[in-house]
Amino acid sequence: MESAYLFTTTILLVGLFSTKFHVVDAAAAAAAAWFPAHATFYGGNDASGTMGGACGYDNLYTDGYGTKTAALSTALFNDGKSCGGCYQIVCDAKKVPQWCLKGKSITITATNFCPPNYALPSNNGGWCNPPRPHFDMSQPAFDTIAKYRAGIVPILYRKVTCRRSGGLRFTITGRNYFELVLISNVGGAGEISKVWIKGSKTNKWETMSRNWGANWQSLSYLNGQSLSFRVQVSSGRIQTALNVVPSNWQFGQSFKSNVQF
Repeated sequence: MESAYLFTTTILLVGLFSTKFHVVDAAAAAAAAWFPAHATFYGGNDASGTMGGACGYDNLYTDGYGTKTAALSTALFNDGKSCGGCYQIVCDAKKVPQWCLKGKSITITATNFCPPNYALPSNNGGWCNPPRPHFDMSQPAFDTIAKYRAGIVPILYRKVTCRRSGGLRFTITGRNYFELVLISNVGGAGEISKVWIKGSKTNKWETMSRNWGANWQSLSYLNGQSLSFRVQVSSGRIQTALNVVPSNWQFGQSFKSNVQF
């Protein structure tokens, strides 16, 4: 009787752990999945033309992204919710071996929007027209995986974790009763899904709303208070930057935190 009990318990435990491993393996497989798309480039060989853009980042160097960036088509941009996300990209050498740089890949950050051009067909100039997934990469990024003369190449891409140096960065613009906060240098999932702000005098977390791209807004009067931020990324992880902005802050200033995903 005892041996039968032990045998049954063992089977149950093996089944439990096997199920757990299968779930983990499935999640890992989904995360590692590659998808087909195409890539072009813009911004010049120094990427100067990629600064700014539809995510709201100003100087991509100080905001933590450099030249490894891309503008996403409508199918990928998701109305700005994809800003800050990271993608690993390889040139599809099986389709165009003459244009791909063999064995090369690059991880880029989504920093801009590639608008559709309905005046041109999707397969001849209207590369970013829906429903095409397309990456208009900075030229230095494109040159990492393909030859410049190709102009456009088929690629494979997948979402990956963002690796950043230093902490989250907060840049405050706007005016009284309208604080517009650009959040940059975001690691982990990279894409921000929710933000809360708290002033030292109000001492209450207030939900911010996305204004555009990576810019989040508050309609409260927060002047003369140190400010704290709570940031949630698309993976569900949350980080809190307490009193990252001193009470004497001014509009137009940027502040670096010591927290990161």
